[in-house]
Amino acid sequence: MKVIIPLAGFGTRLRPQTYTKPKPLINVAGKAVLGHILDKFAGLDVEEFIIVHGHLGEQIQHYLATQYPQYRARFVEQKELIGQADAILRCRPFVDGPVLIVFVDTLFEADLSGLAREKADAVIYVKEVQDPRRFGVAVVGAEGWITRFVEKPESMDNRLAVIGMYYLKDSDALMCACQELMERDIQTKGEYFLADAFNLMVEQGQKFRTETVEVWEDCGKPETVLHTNRYLLEHGHDNSAQHRDNGYLVVPPVHIAATAVIQNSVIGPYATISDGCHIVGSIIRDSIVDEDALIEDTTLDQSLIGKGALVKSSYRKLNVGDSSSVDFS
Repeated sequence: MKVIIPLAGFGTRLRPQTYTKPKPLINVAGKAVLGHILDKFAGLDVEEFIIVHGHLGEQIQHYLATQYPQYRARFVEQKELIGQADAILRCRPFVDGPVLIVFVDTLFEADLSGLAREKADAVIYVKEVQDPRRFGVAVVGAEGWITRFVEKPESMDNRLAVIGMYYLKDSDALMCACQELMERDIQTKGEYFLADAFNLMVEQGQKFRTETVEVWEDCGKPETVLHTNRYLLEHGHDNSAQHRDNGYLVVPPVHIAATAVIQNSVIGPYATISDGCHIVGSIIRDSIVDEDALIEDTTLDQSLIGKGALVKSSYRKLNVGDSSSVDFS
């Protein structure tokens, strides 16, 4: 099986972090988002990872080469961002047989070990959500097969949100559907969506089923990145035990890189501190601080601090009388 990971987008919802760093390399709980995804395939029989990149793609290549040299990776560039189906179609010369597609926004908990024995033509991973209107959803018929896909539905009737992970047994059929989609110029909101290609395959008789995941963490916006960071710190990525009695207070869960220098500070809960950071006299909670940042005399909460950034404040001395109100917001 080959794995396609499309990640060519600009990550505009995560700016300014993504002006100089591609979204898949945003650090959550001590590791790049892409690294967390690649870790899910440890021990599985993956022939090759095909990375569809665009903006700052050389950083993605460097990351794979240095952090995951054990994986065979191929890089395909998508210069014009006209949709998911176009990104997948660019991989056509390099795939045959079964393929798994994983979008880089998706951190998941799912058992992939049984895919080699799968009987359906396709498995679409989903999670039930309260409000499906900002997602793509799968509509399931009475016999249990998917009857169609709807991108950002207007109604609340179908709540099985598609999480961005798909297994297709016949990659050639997938590529033909993507090709037909583009030749017929079938677009949704100005883009060639993969869901529309799937609809063509369902219409042609392909049997698609859903597989529900219990955990689906999104890394597309600042607030969801911080939520994912909290989840990962609570589930196996807390290293607070390694940072006791170091002259600063740690409130778990946290992930603090070994090369970070911290003095007279309180770190946590839910803080990720990256390599080379220098933190002095500060309180940092529910935040991610990227490499080589300098934080002095500051309180941070629900914050993303970029690589090499300087955040410096000053404490205030007050003499506040009765019935007073002080607001520095």
